[in-house]
Amino acid sequence: MSEFDFDALVVGAGCVGLATGYALAGRGLSVVVVEKEKGIGEGVSSRNSEVAHGGLYYKTGSLKARLCVEGRRAMYRFLEDHNVPFDRCGKLVVAAEEGQLPGLHRILDQAATNGVEGVHWVEAAEAMAMEPELRVIAAVHSPESGVIDSHAYMYALQGEIEARGGAVVCDAPFEHAESLAGGGFKVRTGGPEPTELTVKYLVTAAGLGAQAAAAGIDSFPKDGIPAGHMGKGVYFAYHGKAPFSRLIYPPPIPGALGIHYRRDLGGQARFGPDLQYVQSEDYSVDPSRAGAFYDYIRKFWPGIPDGSLTPDYAGIRPKIHGPGEPQPDFRLDGKDMHGIEGLVAMFGIESPGLTSSMAIGEEVGRRLGL
Repeated sequence: MSEFDFDALVVGAGCVGLATGYALAGRGLSVVVVEKEKGIGEGVSSRNSEVAHGGLYYKTGSLKARLCVEGRRAMYRFLEDHNVPFDRCGKLVVAAEEGQLPGLHRILDQAATNGVEGVHWVEAAEAMAMEPELRVIAAVHSPESGVIDSHAYMYALQGEIEARGGAVVCDAPFEHAESLAGGGFKVRTGGPEPTELTVKYLVTAAGLGAQAAAAGIDSFPKDGIPAGHMGKGVYFAYHGKAPFSRLIYPPPIPGALGIHYRRDLGGQARFGPDLQYVQSEDYSVDPSRAGAFYDYIRKFWPGIPDGSLTPDYAGIRPKIHGPGEPQPDFRLDGKDMHGIEGLVAMFGIESPGLTSSMAIGEEVGRRLGL
């Protein structure tokens, strides 16, 4: 076929899908982003910490290391240009006991390797002068970390896609795609108004639905679809004056960054998420989990009052590793992985997916040869 309904179709209107649509539209392509929910950003992107990560932790040479740093820089520029609220408040990664110091040194070294700006070691007295409620023996300060309004960010991305002649269509779940003989794809979406359309390029950014989206592409090799796992994390809100102005992170736990503190743009203090592998999308918050939160938080903030935490919300992360397995890199699978021209399928886009989103969009463009 020589003509298509759109040049590119992106499955999923979360932060990563919209940023990818924006990147492709910026290359002059006509783009449609399809979303199964009734609005944008109602999946993984609606239930996270809204943190812009510095890029301290990620393995040398990984996509996460490169795309987090590139993405953060690009996202801050985009937020400034579009008057999207954010607070580059900085972050302290803290050690509350001697056994955490080697891990803190590794984080400092990795941040330097990853090219993260301004990261430096902070002795106990300086850390507690910066945040008087803290009780730590050392910290690493990342001044480029911050908090953003992720929903305003997504609306700005949607506006840019539409301003370039593209479309974001909600209540339109992706159902199936077949490769066309002359190149490109015929795509079927469901919902209240089922549609078939043809596109030259297809990108899946479906979050928790990544595996199902890949399985819906007729020529996608089934052994190329990684097993999916759901990592649930709950958050508790702190009722009282926010104790810290910066993000506070203990060293990471296996498989995730662990329970941390943030003050959102409205001044509300929150702690979370923890990590629990689950088998279904259950977003309830068990109040009894507060006990473990108090124990964890008191290691660096012994002054947290009893009864000050209340259940807030939960998120589920689309993991491609199970309990006890090492945390893998992002997967942005192009033709070299699945053999299909014009397709990029994403898997395991969890943290730092929000921070990396604009850089992921650019990387997708490169992998499509654009």
